[in-house]
Amino acid sequence: MTDLILGLDTFGDVPVDGSGAPLSYAAAIRQVVDEAVVADELGVDVIALGEHHRPEYAISTPETVLAGIAARTSRIRLASGVTVLSSDDPVRVFQRFATVDAISGGRAEVILGRGSFTESFPLFGYDLSDYDVLFEEKLDLFVKLLDEKPVTWSGTTRAALHDADVFPKTESGRLPTWVGVGGSPQSVVRTARHGLPLMLAIIGGAPERFAPYLDLYRRAAGQLGTVAHPVGMHSPGFVADTDDQAKEIFYPAYKVIRDRIGAQRGWPPLRRAEFEAEVDHGSLYLGSPDTVARKIARSVRALGVGRFDLIYSAGAQPAGDRMRAVELFGAKVAPMVRDILAGESR
Repeated sequence: MTDLILGLDTFGDVPVDGSGAPLSYAAAIRQVVDEAVVADELGVDVIALGEHHRPEYAISTPETVLAGIAARTSRIRLASGVTVLSSDDPVRVFQRFATVDAISGGRAEVILGRGSFTESFPLFGYDLSDYDVLFEEKLDLFVKLLDEKPVTWSGTTRAALHDADVFPKTESGRLPTWVGVGGSPQSVVRTARHGLPLMLAIIGGAPERFAPYLDLYRRAAGQLGTVAHPVGMHSPGFVADTDDQAKEIFYPAYKVIRDRIGAQRGWPPLRRAEFEAEVDHGSLYLGSPDTVARKIARSVRALGVGRFDLIYSAGAQPAGDRMRAVELFGAKVAPMVRDILAGESR
């Protein structure tokens, strides 16, 4: 599968320095920019930055950081992962990413989502009871904006537009746009209805259990007369020189963030045995380059996806170890995945 897209994702988790002290938010953002520069130099296909409004994460405006990355890189694609469209304005989202596209010479893309966290809704004055209608209407408007022609639109969540032209335009005439989905069949069908590529967030359990969602997407596109694009997936993980080293670097900070979020959602504290089971049989792609590459290749083959993004930070891992993870992914994991899949296709 030579055309497989291999990328890296981060939410801008605030890392710690060599003494275990958290970096400032400013330093954490600069760390992400530096990691993206290394990923670009090593041939990683895409860097995707998530939007969050919580104290654990430094990135609240992915497109701002992507613009900074654009100025220091030459080839890596620049994506959000995701942009929470429900609590934003579709026109402004389009304008901001069209601007990143201009700065980067056509390398921008946006992944739109409803968001797995809800802090942005009260922060920007939206009612959580409108969770579904906000995304439905705003996605409908955003899809119209992608044609880069004057738009007439009306809905219940923002002011109507009447023959409104939106600037800047992209040089290509189309901003690449995905929809991020966490496992809702309705969201899969919606994505197919709009003819957009699907990005599956597979963050727990056996990846193969998501196969029905890929089948649903393809069947829905066929029935609706739209295009079934190659599906992408993103999952958490971490790369170190050895399997044991990866676990010992990753687990302590991962448990802290997992338990903090879990307490808000009614989950029990993470046990080490559960973590080990997720590494061995689930959706944690963690270990040495060889271990991670083989697991990614198995998932890509099993699901038939066209893109895999590794969420390479989850909690306050040390900054130096995180940079090493990026280096190993670009220099070793990505080439190994391609070699494994190419060998199987011969």
